[in-house]
Amino acid sequence: MPPSPALPASFQRLAWSNLTAQSAEQIALAAAPIVAVLALGVGEGETGLLQTALTAPFVLFAIPAGLLADRMKRRRLMALAETLRALALLAILIALAGGVLTLPLLAALGFAAVCGTVVFSVAAPALVPSLVAPAQLAPANARIELARTIAFAGGPAVGGMLVGWIGGAPAFGCAAALSLIAAICLSGIAEPDRAPLPRRHPLADIREGATFVLRHPLLRPVFMTQFIFNTAHFLLLAVFVPYAVHRLGLSAGGIGTVLSMFGVGMVCGALLATRILRRLPFGTVIGLGPVTGFAAALVMALTTLIPSPALAAVSFFLLGAGPILWVISTTTLRQSVTPAGLLGRVSAINILSYGARPLGSLLGAILGGRYGADACLYAAAVIFGLQALVILSSPAVAIARQPEPQPA
Repeated sequence: MPPSPALPASFQRLAWSNLTAQSAEQIALAAAPIVAVLALGVGEGETGLLQTALTAPFVLFAIPAGLLADRMKRRRLMALAETLRALALLAILIALAGGVLTLPLLAALGFAAVCGTVVFSVAAPALVPSLVAPAQLAPANARIELARTIAFAGGPAVGGMLVGWIGGAPAFGCAAALSLIAAICLSGIAEPDRAPLPRRHPLADIREGATFVLRHPLLRPVFMTQFIFNTAHFLLLAVFVPYAVHRLGLSAGGIGTVLSMFGVGMVCGALLATRILRRLPFGTVIGLGPVTGFAAALVMALTTLIPSPALAAVSFFLLGAGPILWVISTTTLRQSVTPAGLLGRVSAINILSYGARPLGSLLGAILGGRYGADACLYAAAVIFGLQALVILSSPAVAIARQPEPQPA
């Protein structure tokens, strides 16, 4: 496959907007619990409630965001979402600087800020196909994911350092400024017009999007695989820290180093994604992510017999590198097989797979409490094996090349 031409200017603006928006999100997500503990003096249970408030919008508002993304200009919707996030973060800054910030207020404003994140996450993949040629979808998605992985890997560290160096209020101010920059970048995007959808009940629109995904021979196994992967991943994460301390003998710094390999793997995978997609059949790349996830789980399970921090680091590297290829290839697949008028709702259905994350954490709490961490790692390996089996037995892995885009 020959190299695709340079990505157009409108997409470049989207890419920069994505980088600043993702950075704002990660800095704010890192700063919120630190401020809650250091400035508000809350304990572990209360920080757990804060984290719930900061993750709930992904389940509650993904579908409404998808409906909006299919009924209005996606660029405008994303700009409004970033403005909402900036205003919420500025309100946290003002409340903190004025000494009136409380945990319920922090949770409420954080909830509002994450609602902006959800809208951006749903609308951005739906906007990309209107800005680039079909042959450029994979490189464009790789660019988007590279920005996300850089923010994911560096944002928490930057957020923690900002709080430590200059305080919580300036840290939220920095995140708010990044959100405003993201909104400004979006204002310069020339988004083509789409045919308006017929007016009907929102439930009919939701049913149309869900039916499309669940009946599509390629998208259905992709959704199932992603849901199972999230369950297994968060089952592993739920027990890793105590396991690392008690069985691997790691200090806090050692745990941070091992966990950082996940971000390193994501960045490496995103950097190599375009080359891999040029050299391998499209379906093979789709299968690489789940298979690599299974391999990572087996390596982690091996640490129960060989308690090596190096093996744990390899496991997290694989968990980052392989699945990022999955995200890029399956996002390209969804954009190719989904009509333009359905892209927002289909993206929203994909976001709903995040609902498996608390399920995996709960499973870790139950299994870990009753049978110990070893049982959790073995169960995670089995579940990772199941998600690999689902995708490998589907027609998605047999696709030779990226499908032709569907008409609106």
